[in-house]
Amino acid sequence: MSSAASSVSRTRATIAGARSVVVKIGSAALTDLDEGLDTARLDRLADALESRMRAGTDVIVVSSGAIGAGLAPLGLRKRPADLATKQAAASVGQLALAHAWGTSFARYDRVVGQVLLTAHDISRRSHHANAQRTLDRLRSLRAVAVVNENDAVATNEIRFGDNDRLAALVAHLAGAEALVLLSDIDGLYDGDPRKATADRPVRFIEEVAGPADLDGVIAGTGGSLGTGGMASKLAAARLAADGGIPVLLAAADDAATALRDASVGTVFAASGERMSARRFWLRHAAETHGRLVLDDGAVAAVQRRRSLLAAGIVGVTGVFSAGDVVELVDQSGQLCARGVVGFGTDEVTAMMGRSSSDLPSQMHGAVVHADDLALI
Repeated sequence: MSSAASSVSRTRATIAGARSVVVKIGSAALTDLDEGLDTARLDRLADALESRMRAGTDVIVVSSGAIGAGLAPLGLRKRPADLATKQAAASVGQLALAHAWGTSFARYDRVVGQVLLTAHDISRRSHHANAQRTLDRLRSLRAVAVVNENDAVATNEIRFGDNDRLAALVAHLAGAEALVLLSDIDGLYDGDPRKATADRPVRFIEEVAGPADLDGVIAGTGGSLGTGGMASKLAAARLAADGGIPVLLAAADDAATALRDASVGTVFAASGERMSARRFWLRHAAETHGRLVLDDGAVAAVQRRRSLLAAGIVGVTGVFSAGDVVELVDQSGQLCARGVVGFGTDEVTAMMGRSSSDLPSQMHGAVVHADDLALI
C-alpha cells in the first residue's frame, strides 16, 4: 500500500472507530420546496445514526432544515430573502423538525433533546460552558442531542453563517473524536461535478491531508434550501481538522456506510495535536472586545506561547474589562493571537510600555497569561 493510500486508510479507520461523533445533516437531505420535511429520508438517517450508537458511539446531531421545513406549511415557494420571513419559517420549521426527530428515534425508545444555539451562545464563555454541560448531560442520559442554529431569533449580525461551521464548533465544544458532514454531495471535487464535460472533467478528491491538496479546487456556495454549499463545508472541515478532529464529507444517501466504516466520501485528516476546547474557543469562536498592539519582542514572545507583559504593548483600542477576550496584533495590524486580558482598558492603557518594576504591585501580573492565549 502506498503512503498516500495508507494515510487515507488511517483517517477512515480513525473516523470509523471514533467513540464520539458529531453528525451534521444538510437541509437538502431532509426537505424539499414542494413537500417540506421528508420524514422517510429522516427515518433512514435516524436508522443509520441508531446503528452507530448501538455500536458504542456517542452521537450528537447537528440538523439543518428548520427554515426548509417551515416553507411548505406557510405556503412559501422558495427560501425567503428577508430576515423576518426566515425567522417566521424557522419558528414553524423548528417545531416540525424536532417533532420528526423525536418520533423517528422513539422507534428505538430514545428521547431527543433539542439544543438551539446562536453565535452569541458560543462566543461568550459562560454560555459556551452551559451548552457544553447540556450536551454532556444529554449524552449521559442516553438522549440524542439535536442541535440547530436558533434561526427564529438569530440576526444577520450574530449568525454562525451556516450549520457546517456550527457543527465544527460543536464538535470541539463536545470533545468529539470525529465530524461527519452529510449533504446532497458525495464528496469533494476540484470543480462542480454537475458541470463536468469531456473537455472539462472534474477530479474526485479522496483525502485532504493539507492545504496543497486543495490547490485548484473551486467550491461553490449554497443551493435553494441551504445557506452553505461546498464552500462552507470545506471551510468547516478545515476548521475542525486544523483543531485536531478528522472529518468525513459524504452524501446523506450513503449515511449508513459513512457511519459504519467511513469508506465513502472525502476525508480530511486531522492536522497537528488536538486543541483544548478552551483554546479552540479562544481562537475560533470567542467574541473580542478590543485590540492590543505589540512591539516585535512581545510578538515573538507570544508566538513562543509566553505571557504578554505590559512592557511589550505599544497601543490599545476598544473597551474591555478584565476577563474579556482581546486580539493581539503586531504594529502592522497583523493578527497573531487572541487571549483573555487580565486588566481593563484604562489599566492597560496606563500600564503599556512600562516594566513591572515601574508599576504598583497590583499591576505586576501578566496582561494576558500564557494559559489564556490562542495563536492565530
